[in-house]
Amino acid sequence: MKIKELRALDTDELRVQLDQANKEMMNLRFQFTMGQQNDTSQLRIARRNIARIRTLLREREIETAPEGKSQ
Repeated sequence: MKIKELRALDTDELRVQLDQANKEMMNLRFQFTMGQQNDTSQLRIARRNIARIRTLLREREIETAPEGKSQ
């Protein structure tokens, strides 16, 4: 998904997307290991999608945190 599409989702939907992306990454790894998948670029795309979603979740977490408190 593109970042604009992800930003339109609420936090709960982003968490669902993150779960789905993690499952997709796991399936791609298994396929690659078993020799069913030869296109390694799919792994890269899945990894970047996970990073995008995690970044958005972290941004929202920071926005909702009280000022002056950092973790």
